Amino acid sequence: MVLFAGQGDALRIMRLLWGAADEGVKPGPKPGLTSDDVVEAAIVVADEEGMGALSMRAVAARLGRTAMSLYTYVPGKDELVDLMYDRVMGWLPTSYELDAGWRAAIEAWAADTRRCYLRHPWVLQVSQARPVLGPGGLTAMNTLVGILRTTGLAAPELRAVVTLLTDFVRGAAQTVADARQAARSTGESDADWWAARSAALAELAPDFAERFADVVWIERSAAPVAESAPYLETQVDAMFATALGVLLDGVEARIGE
Repeated sequence: MVLFAGQGDALRIMRLLWGAADEGVKPGPKPGLTSDDVVEAAIVVADEEGMGALSMRAVAARLGRTAMSLYTYVPGKDELVDLMYDRVMGWLPTSYELDAGWRAAIEAWAADTRRCYLRHPWVLQVSQARPVLGPGGLTAMNTLVGILRTTGLAAPELRAVVTLLTDFVRGAAQTVADARQAARSTGESDADWWAARSAALAELAPDFAERFADVVWIERSAAPVAESAPYLETQVDAMFATALGVLLDGVEARIGE
């Protein structure tokens, strides 16, 4: 499921994102409930049950209200998703210590961002083709750019590095999130899935090692996986740190030029 941000009336959603009064939404019928309450309840629903379970009715049930009562705070589900996304992005750290240099700060940023994605995996379903232009997301981007500006890279190169790092962290988180979802959706663990298909390959392609020698070589280099840990997730955790190091080596070399 891919969700595109910014659907519906542009001014209306921008007003909601930036905390301005929305002329199209009347005050709530009961005291003690705000648009923030609706957004935070929706985040809990998406965290616990996935984006497929998100609806105005599900959020209302969480709040002990009727679905219709929520429309006095949020115009609809499309706008709600934008607000949810921006709220989560606003929970990311807004500054990093630079005493140890830009590289250590980027490593900390990458770990925090990846952790956020895995805590709220539904965020990965919100497409970046049309970004949510709220203060949370823009602050998160401003934080990353601020770290990288200390490298002295020119703006065009820095822009490319920002894209590279954001896509890398998002993609790495997506792999783990998909693996977790696969196990839940199919009822089959990663280890069982691989074991069944490895056995089939051994029978159907007895010359596998000769035909795909390079694949076999690189797979044999992988560290052993603990039986108690998901197969794919454990390997991706290790590869994330290694790949990030390679990317930052490249940035460092570019700075040196």
